[in-house]
Amino acid sequence: MTPVSETTRRLESLRQGLAARGLEGALLLQAVDVLWLSGTRQNAALWVPVEGSPTLWVRKSLDRARAESPLERVLPFPPSRELAEALGPARRLGITQDVVPVAVQQFWTRALPGVTWADVSDLVRDLRSVKSPWELQRMRDTGRMLSEVLRGIPTYLRAGMREVDLAAEIEVRLRRAGNEGSPRTRGFNQEFFMGLAIAGRAASAPSFFDGPVTGRGLSASSPVGPSVDPVARDVPVLLDYTAIKDGYTTDMSRMAVVGRLAPELLRALAVARAIQDELAAALRPGAIPAALFARARARAEEAGLGDRFMGPPGAQARFVGHGIGMELDEVPVLAPGFDAPLRAGQTIAIEPKFVFPGQGAVGIENTWAVGEGGGERLTELPDDLMVVDA
Repeated sequence: MTPVSETTRRLESLRQGLAARGLEGALLLQAVDVLWLSGTRQNAALWVPVEGSPTLWVRKSLDRARAESPLERVLPFPPSRELAEALGPARRLGITQDVVPVAVQQFWTRALPGVTWADVSDLVRDLRSVKSPWELQRMRDTGRMLSEVLRGIPTYLRAGMREVDLAAEIEVRLRRAGNEGSPRTRGFNQEFFMGLAIAGRAASAPSFFDGPVTGRGLSASSPVGPSVDPVARDVPVLLDYTAIKDGYTTDMSRMAVVGRLAPELLRALAVARAIQDELAAALRPGAIPAALFARARARAEEAGLGDRFMGPPGAQARFVGHGIGMELDEVPVLAPGFDAPLRAGQTIAIEPKFVFPGQGAVGIENTWAVGEGGGERLTELPDDLMVVDA
């Protein structure tokens, strides 16, 4: 359960941000935002006035929402004709237009005549990006679970097994360890299963997902992730997995091989580790995300790997790290255009990767928290290449 102190702090931060924009309150409709502020992921809308107590209007399940949320006002969702009276006189309201569908906003506009809407997506995402000590502990726990599961991969990875069979072995172990499922994503039409188990040339397969490696997937309707191709000897096996505990996600990538990796791939893996370590040491309050991306890109260029950095030539992702927490794609992002200084408590998955068409991908990824002395690592598994001789 989310402690009362957590929801109190979050709601007060939101109120202050709304007041600074001249708004009288905000209507939170997206499930993860409601969960963050209310402590329950039920079918509900959350009304947060700048003055007064918040109200959680629940469609289903009211009983569970009341059992889980520390909020005092958890009420049945009223008929639409009664919403204006339930809301009160406030008419300058914030809403997260980055995720609320147009049809949903139109429903509320009809139900609340005279309301002027302001987009507060940036405010909510910014507030969520800074994790409290309680949230950081949830992510440490998640990172520990993910590390323990990936640690066992060499016991069952074998040449000849299909990518999808390797993925299934990892995924069943994650579920048994308590993983809550697939990570939530905020980006429109983005979707991702628990992770990727990709061997050899499949790593350079193109697809829609905004990442350096996507895999072929199983069909045109599911073009991300492992395929039915077998794992060959002496090819890089990229293992990029997430885990969720108490709603909080961590992200981690490791490399494995059955046999030996080619020297150029081993060198690229060493460069990826060096980039990760340099960026992690720089995760201090005040650091500029865009500048960190530029440093990573420069190191890749200096190593002669610029055209393979974060994707195959011509299809490279334009980031080297992404915010993470209750969603996989939070802010800040280590990418061009992200110039707001980092703050203590923000959490970022750093993932320098190199893709070699026809050979595969190599790289590393860990989840870190921004700290005064540099990044605190939340995923504890050593970065070593996992070698299987069978």
